[in-house]
Amino acid sequence: MSLGMPELLIILVIILLLFGVGRISKISGELGKSIRAFKDGLSGKDDENSVDKSKTDDSDKK
Repeated sequence: MSLGMPELLIILVIILLLFGVGRISKISGELGKSIRAFKDGLSGKDDENSVDKSKTDDSDKK
């Protein structure tokens, strides 16, 4: 009782009709940004950026 290729294509067409191409591309772009931010958070890249910003903020104050 799994979904085959014809069923998936019908579902895709229905989604395109409901949301439109522009909105789907916007949603997929936001999803990609969210996944990238999540991966960066797991790898610790966000912590490095916040440390660099705090160093530059301290030098600006002096």
